[in-house]
Amino acid sequence: MAHESFEDAEVAAFLNQHYVAIKVDREERPDIDQIYMVVCQALTGRGGWPLSIFMTPDTKPFFAGTYFPKKGRMGVSGFLEIIKQIARLWEKDRGLITTSGEKITHAIQLFAPPKAENITLDQAKLKLAFEQLAQSFEPQWGGFSPAPKFPVPHNLTFLLRWFKRSNDPLALTMVEKTLIKMSQGGIFDHIGFGFHRYSTDEKWLVPHFEKMLYDQALLALGYLEAFQITHNNDFKQTAEKIFTYVLRDLTSPEGGFYSAEDADSEGEEGRFYVWTPKEIKTVLGPELGELFCRFYNITPTGNFESGLSIPHETTPVKAFAEQESIDFAELKTNLEIARGKLFDARGKRIHPLKDDKIITSWNGLMIAAFAKGYQILGEQKYIDAARKSAQFILKKLRDPEGRILRRFREKEVAFPGYLEDYAFLLWGLLEFYEATFEIDYFEEAVIINNDMIEFFWDEKEGGFFYSGKGNETLIAQTKEVYDGALPSGNSVAASTMLRLSRMTGNVDLEKKVDRMVQTFASQISAYPLNSTYFLQALDFALGPAQEIVIKGDKKDQTTQAMIMVVQKSFLPHKVVLLQSEGFEGERLAKLSSFITPMITCNPKPTVYVCEQFSCKKPITEVEELESFLSTCL
Repeated sequence: MAHESFEDAEVAAFLNQHYVAIKVDREERPDIDQIYMVVCQALTGRGGWPLSIFMTPDTKPFFAGTYFPKKGRMGVSGFLEIIKQIARLWEKDRGLITTSGEKITHAIQLFAPPKAENITLDQAKLKLAFEQLAQSFEPQWGGFSPAPKFPVPHNLTFLLRWFKRSNDPLALTMVEKTLIKMSQGGIFDHIGFGFHRYSTDEKWLVPHFEKMLYDQALLALGYLEAFQITHNNDFKQTAEKIFTYVLRDLTSPEGGFYSAEDADSEGEEGRFYVWTPKEIKTVLGPELGELFCRFYNITPTGNFESGLSIPHETTPVKAFAEQESIDFAELKTNLEIARGKLFDARGKRIHPLKDDKIITSWNGLMIAAFAKGYQILGEQKYIDAARKSAQFILKKLRDPEGRILRRFREKEVAFPGYLEDYAFLLWGLLEFYEATFEIDYFEEAVIINNDMIEFFWDEKEGGFFYSGKGNETLIAQTKEVYDGALPSGNSVAASTMLRLSRMTGNVDLEKKVDRMVQTFASQISAYPLNSTYFLQALDFALGPAQEIVIKGDKKDQTTQAMIMVVQKSFLPHKVVLLQSEGFEGERLAKLSSFITPMITCNPKPTVYVCEQFSCKKPITEVEELESFLSTCL
């Protein structure tokens, strides 16, 4: 629609003469997108993008739609026809439009956010969500929908938690199949790494080539957790490749992470990413080029437009080596040499446009992913990247009163943060603290959590509004718990508040989450599959959860070994605190007073594991800790 209408001289001339045309970046202003998407769904019965809203000067909507061709075809009205008709009606019968806008606005305001009800969510709802995922699972290619296929990583991390709770092998099978098929498919960039936005087909082959920061973060978390459970190195390597892409292409010099890379270059979607056999062999030579084409299915007929091919795997490397009678190690080396050469050659092409906005919420997700990557894989560069981003956000994306801001670009900050900016940043800071035990970030997390409650909490009905104090007032307020491409702000807030409650001993936070469960119970009960991240918070609340307190010098080798045992284990219901002697230990005790009676033994580093408000006997040996945690797995 951008090419057909918004860049068209005829359409532009009429719009500029009769309308005030406003293009909204929904990443910068998700509040506007959210409320007017509700309008579109109410008026048309469906939503989507591009979203076209016609409203009066006082923002009362009276007409809405998604895609319109420039001129009508196949029963669909043309955009040019629509804007001419509306302009005539505005001149001749403005009262009709204003009355319609008033009625629609009033109707939208009656779509009140959910209210607390005396309904409980329990383990049966977790099981129902699992069953719904199993019913929609595609066993050949993985994933949970027909084309187009979106990754939805929180469906996978939910299934990992259900597997831990139920030991149902189908849950793990669905995760493994989906992760493997995605990493083999064209949705993954096999030359430069990172995942594209979604697949247009059921095989994960032909993607929409845009790359989003939040997809990289959430998918990295999914692959890391799957590696923790299965110890499958393919999952580890995919997470490492995601991180390589983000560090190389989506990291600003200041440390913040950029938002995205476009799908188009040279006026064509995907042109940057696709190949012909001739192009491959020109770069690699005939022998290595032929090997690469066979392995990644680059053919003369192609699998994309105009005979071009998207690199993808159909046979795992080991099986391919056996099939071709090639030494496995030699094959891996040659494929990596070829990939490097093709990456250098691709770098000479015209690159897709980089969206260099730095968005607080998405940076929070990436901080969480890099911090988790450091915990599990031990790579220093991952925690360095997380720290730089956290410092950048906390320094640059705050106003003088300390309020979190939404967006930074070219030294300009804009827009008070929304619920997801607070909740996602809080998630990142908690993961960062559990990776490094640097008390500054725990203290910041407590402050941001308190601000989130002050600015967004609904005192009357419970739950968090998407927009809060300081945000622009729109025609209505929304309170979301639907976990779509991103988890909802309420879902992440519930998870982080539960963690903070266990880390600080502040039971009021747990009471707020209980209120949230009541607020959203009816909505979630109707179709749990739509709220799989909120269900992960519920899974944590149902427990049993572990509060793990490590007492000892952070630099001590035994303390480090104990930390490593905890961090590498898949313990989704745990929180971890480390108290050393001295000032940092005193600061932690102020935040988490319940740890004060816990002492080191002998004076060895000592671990206390507490469940259901009761602590087990102190553990002073690494092997004993490993043995104990294995019973929690």
